[in-house]
Amino acid sequence: MKHDQIAAGRRTLLRLALGIGAATAVHMVAADPAGTPPRPGGEPPTGAAGPPRSARMSPTGYRLRPMTAHTPPRFRPAAPPVRTRPFEELPDLGHDAMVLSFDDGPDPAYTPSILATLRRYGVRAMFFVCGEMAADNQDLLREMDADGHVVGNHSWSHPLIPALSRRAIRAELGMTSEVIEKTLGAPPLWYRAPYGAWNRNSFEIGAAMGMEPMAWTVDSLDWTSPGTSTIVRRVRQGAAPGVVVLSHDAGGNRSQSVDALRRYLPALIEDGYRLTVPHRS
Repeated sequence: MKHDQIAAGRRTLLRLALGIGAATAVHMVAADPAGTPPRPGGEPPTGAAGPPRSARMSPTGYRLRPMTAHTPPRFRPAAPPVRTRPFEELPDLGHDAMVLSFDDGPDPAYTPSILATLRRYGVRAMFFVCGEMAADNQDLLREMDADGHVVGNHSWSHPLIPALSRRAIRAELGMTSEVIEKTLGAPPLWYRAPYGAWNRNSFEIGAAMGMEPMAWTVDSLDWTSPGTSTIVRRVRQGAAPGVVVLSHDAGGNRSQSVDALRRYLPALIEDGYRLTVPHRS
């Protein structure tokens, strides 16, 4: 199945990322925040990889926007408007607030169950979608939006971003933003680098497209299939005001992620946490 093939490829890239020291095990922020500087005239470095040729959409000239034009006021940066680190928590949402986030979807095998659980408890979350999955499941994007969830950009094909040229990063982010905007009528305001591996190029290009970078505070490590009880324990032990929890709704067998959400979500609510998302400006 498609998501199994994607999972195998991502495990290979993850091992590469760990091997070359591009990222750490949890937050995996790129070790060199400067990244690869652009060549004169804007040409990408030689040998840099781009989106797979098999991608159904070709790279587009997705329009660039100033970062401050479409971001919530409380998160707008000081000049110059390019961050050097992603948000890892959102304390300004309130002393009782937490954020749940899900990467790699939407996947028709798992995303509907996650959406149903969130709907049952009246909770909103952030979904960082891959363009190749979003293009094939636009109905699920619309369902996310209708339920008040935040739909963010997680690249087109889930590559290791620091290994890409600037041109390739623009294509990965631009094609995904285009799918989201065409489907929902508005561009994404947030993006998350695959594997949490960032560099200066990704910050600059994401900012030019009007998106804020979002990492996470608590990694459930659900992609390793550690068991439902282990995922529940990690989320509950990491719970705190402003925390952003990372989980997945695609990229492999996510049945444990689905079952874990059904257990830890009512427990977090009972503990007094308000599960919410950043607001649009």
